[in-house]
Amino acid sequence: MRHGRVAFFGLRSIVPFVLIGPALAADPSSETPNAAEPVAASVDRLAFVGQKLSEWKVVLGGGAMMVPKYEGSDEFDIQPVPFVTATFGEHVKVDPRGVSVNVYSFGNLNLSAQLGYDTGRKQKDSDHLRGLGDIDAGGVVGGTLAYELGPAEFYASLSRIVGGSDGLEAKIGFDLAHQIDQFRFSVGASATWADENYMESYFGVTAAQSAASGLKQYDIGAGFKRVDLDLAVTYMASEHWLVRGQVGIGYLLGDAADSPVVQEAFQPSGMLTLGYRF
Repeated sequence: MRHGRVAFFGLRSIVPFVLIGPALAADPSSETPNAAEPVAASVDRLAFVGQKLSEWKVVLGGGAMMVPKYEGSDEFDIQPVPFVTATFGEHVKVDPRGVSVNVYSFGNLNLSAQLGYDTGRKQKDSDHLRGLGDIDAGGVVGGTLAYELGPAEFYASLSRIVGGSDGLEAKIGFDLAHQIDQFRFSVGASATWADENYMESYFGVTAAQSAASGLKQYDIGAGFKRVDLDLAVTYMASEHWLVRGQVGIGYLLGDAADSPVVQEAFQPSGMLTLGYRF
């Protein structure tokens, strides 16, 4: 859960102005406004917004999550989690990871493009990072090829971080979901590979960083950096309200796990959220 990739979109309302001429001003009825009209207009606007939110399958909510302070940390933070998810038609999805656009489908095979951002890393996040410097945030562009087989989905994704580490990440995995009455259970497993730029930024220690931090110098190349297992349960308390709990189990691999930046290879996480579905 290290990456937070969120995109926001705004809509601008345009209010027309109407000039009233002398002929209308002379009409006594025009001087007495109908108080019910603004109320009716507001109700109509709210109904329109509610209808659109329903058509777009919007879910609004929030909660809290427990995650390592950084990738490889043995300390944890509890953070608030505001979130919004929405589906626009059959092609565009927005969720806390970013924006996904379905660009091609052939049977059960789907190709989508993603846009989001990488939060980077701050040395102030942990005493163990002091002297390593900050890794700036960056934009993320990528693509995912997915194949649906019944309740399971197998996927392979490739993401490029623009700015920050200027790294490249690739992920392969699957998700499996099953619904029983008001409960939806899901499990996912994945393995993540990263290029040299990413690995050097997050797990390498240069000579200058070694002198400033006291950690030993460490060079690292491209390779698989971690495997993850995610378990989630969603309870539909009513037609609109839902509660979701999720547990993640991550484990750093190989040269990434051996880095002096890493305090603990085992990387658990947890999240509990409450949402309202329109």
